[in-house]
Amino acid sequence: MRSDGAVILTGMLPPETMAQVASEMRERFDTMGRRSESDFNGYRTLRIGGVLGYAPTTAQLIGHARVLEIADAILLPFCQNYRIGSTTGIEILPGEADQVLHRDDTIYPLHSLPGLETQIGVMWSFCDFTEQNGATRVIPGSQRHSDPWPPDEAGLVQAVMPAGSALFYLGSVWHGGGANRSEAPRMGFINTYSLGWLRQETNQYLAVPPEIAAQYPPRIRRLIGYARHSPILGFGRADGVWVE
Repeated sequence: MRSDGAVILTGMLPPETMAQVASEMRERFDTMGRRSESDFNGYRTLRIGGVLGYAPTTAQLIGHARVLEIADAILLPFCQNYRIGSTTGIEILPGEADQVLHRDDTIYPLHSLPGLETQIGVMWSFCDFTEQNGATRVIPGSQRHSDPWPPDEAGLVQAVMPAGSALFYLGSVWHGGGANRSEAPRMGFINTYSLGWLRQETNQYLAVPPEIAAQYPPRIRRLIGYARHSPILGFGRADGVWVE
């Protein structure tokens, strides 16, 4: 992952777990999925955020031991702990075009420390990701390019992977959703982990309010943000949920 900027791990979770998460997301996809349509997000792609607020099984993905082991290795050299930045369900419908290539870490104007990664992303496949149905496009090694525009796309590959897999990628890697040229939707779930001293991309305290956060185990509460980064950074409590 440090060399190429991205890696795929297959067999991360069984099909029944992915099916349960998809079921919990379905209503939000159908009722709110089109609210973020834009030139960047696409006009045939459904997107929903703040999934821990209504899809509790996603905690098994977000808190997966292997995922956190990788996040530890990439992020902990630059922070005392990290938090989830965003949690997004994405369903690319037939007829959608390629998403513009981008870097996720451009939300943070900070690139001064050698080797610093402000965040990593994890894309989970709820179905088989193929070249036809819009498997995520990635340019391996592009984390080493400092230019504000993507490098030559000659090295671009698609993250073809079976259901239950996860694509890990550095926040500095150029990537984007693929065009869906198939006849069926391509559903996935992406969550990011960012350095604990940065503002989270999604306001998790609104997306997952205390009364819902309290239902999750301590590990998930800490990832949501109910944790201090140091003895005084983030100190406090909210409606009975102590910041640990």
